[in-house]
Amino acid sequence: MFRYTTLYINAISLFISIIIFSFGTFLNSNINSISEAPKIEKQIEQKLESNLEKQEENLKYTEENEHLDSSTQVSKEENNVEIQSEDFLWYLEIPSINLKAKINEGTTKEIMDEYIGHFEETSKFDGNVGLAAHNRGYKNNYFENLKKLKKEDEIFYYYNGQNKKYRVIRNSIIEDTDWSIFEQTQDNIITLVTCVENEPTYRRCVQAIEEV
Repeated sequence: MFRYTTLYINAISLFISIIIFSFGTFLNSNINSISEAPKIEKQIEQKLESNLEKQEENLKYTEENEHLDSSTQVSKEENNVEIQSEDFLWYLEIPSINLKAKINEGTTKEIMDEYIGHFEETSKFDGNVGLAAHNRGYKNNYFENLKKLKKEDEIFYYYNGQNKKYRVIRNSIIEDTDWSIFEQTQDNIITLVTCVENEPTYRRCVQAIEEV
């Protein structure tokens, strides 16, 4: 008949204790895991919220940069338009008499009150360019010092983004019926005409040839 010895009983007790301890550890571990679940879930939510905030900030930054880039582009385009419009200005410059004035088409009083007038029958760039302006008694007297021009004085002409430099070859008085001064020539010349004080039947004529 089997006898329970003290050693056997102790071994059984130890084995049962190990099982109980293991089960208790396992149970505690599961309980801890369950208790930690809300914390983990909260951490995940916080992480997601943080990522969403970062994404919104990045999106806002991108949109702001795109707006700035767009504004910059518009600004550049506006500047380009201004530069192009300057290229198309039509004007005359004569440094020796401190003259710089815009040119407009036509030689009516209304035109010449504001501008140097261009004789419509003449060239606008190559050939013989004919211009006229008042010299006294009007709102703008752009050719008041035309009589002071001497041979070799420089004249600068700007049209449609192009320019020419001329040197004076003639400064004389002509009859107001002399239209030969506007005849076309092989050389590029510029012809400036204005009235002569107290001489209604005469005109002052300055001609200059392009300097090549």
